Amino acid sequence: MAQLTHRAVNLRKTLAAAISATRHLSTASTATITVETSLPFTGHNIDPPSRTVETTPQELLTFFRDMALMRRMEIAADSLYKAKLIRGFCHLYDGQEAVGVGMEAAINRRDCIITAYRDHCIFLGRGGTLYEAFAELMGRKDGCSKGKGGSMHFYKKEGGFYGGHGIVGAQVPLGIGLAFAQKYSKDENVTFAMYGDGAANQGQLFEALNMAALWDLPAILVCENNHYGMGTAEWRAAKSPAYYKRGDYVPGLKVDGMDALAVKQACKFAKEHALKNGPIILEMDTYRYHGHSMSDPGSTYRTRDEISGIRQERDPIERIRKLILAHDLATEKELKDTEKEIRKEVDEAIAKAKESPLPDPSDLFTNVYVKGFGVESFGADRKELRAVLP
Repeated sequence: MAQLTHRAVNLRKTLAAAISATRHLSTASTATITVETSLPFTGHNIDPPSRTVETTPQELLTFFRDMALMRRMEIAADSLYKAKLIRGFCHLYDGQEAVGVGMEAAINRRDCIITAYRDHCIFLGRGGTLYEAFAELMGRKDGCSKGKGGSMHFYKKEGGFYGGHGIVGAQVPLGIGLAFAQKYSKDENVTFAMYGDGAANQGQLFEALNMAALWDLPAILVCENNHYGMGTAEWRAAKSPAYYKRGDYVPGLKVDGMDALAVKQACKFAKEHALKNGPIILEMDTYRYHGHSMSDPGSTYRTRDEISGIRQERDPIERIRKLILAHDLATEKELKDTEKEIRKEVDEAIAKAKESPLPDPSDLFTNVYVKGFGVESFGADRKELRAVLP
């Protein structure tokens, strides 16, 4: 009997190893998985794309890791802010990760992205490192903006990321300028100009959109509608909160911004459209778990039940987790191990960023003018001015 039991145990181990090997083989493969988006797309002056999205095991696992990393980074930033290691304004992206991750899956680094001040995770998606992010948040020299930008002004030009902007809506005209440069250069790339529902009523947005439409620029305006502009609900701020329709003569698409695969499908569709026909608006229906900024508890203008309801029903990471488990691409334990690795990775980046030196006081006077141009002041009272013209 003991011998039979021993053989049965060995057989179970062999089977388990075989099943695990088969699963890891399928995970590593480029086998196509077909998934339907959680909600249909809604189009304005355009036929929406198909709900059927093709993905791979590798992409789903990458989505999970990238979004879990973004989430952990933002939770850590919350703790650092409360410990007064991050100062000034700080706007967190947890809840909205599917927008950044899905968008990256549909484009390349020659495409440009420009956004507002909720920018940490977009920077990470563009190839930025945790170390650069935390160093910048803590105002250190090794930060992505050399410690001079802080939370709202992340930047990575070599990754096609043009900020990080603190003035509401001001990044949209700059994004249209990037799209103008792309069309002028004939480089077959597009610009994603991102803004929130709180910026959707800005006049400069419509002026820039008008020029983009006149010149058929490869511009994609992405409204991240998290339903609250600071503490004001969308229905209190906008007569028409259907932001994807607000372009009037410019087509639009409403997207479930909590579904990374839906975002990927929409951004792929939008890029193809923009290169052929000019601008398009994407409204990403998303949600932020934190308040508007760290000074906002986020619970005075919405209920805790509302927040927990979104977490339970629409959380972007949990959606991908369920897909991974349903297709047997990883076990629950393997996913939890990945999250533990991420926590360690974030902690190590924070420890390293704390060791980074503060910028030298003389750095205050750099990056004001292009070297060799502009106006410089001289003399004991700094009243003597010399201008150098090109």
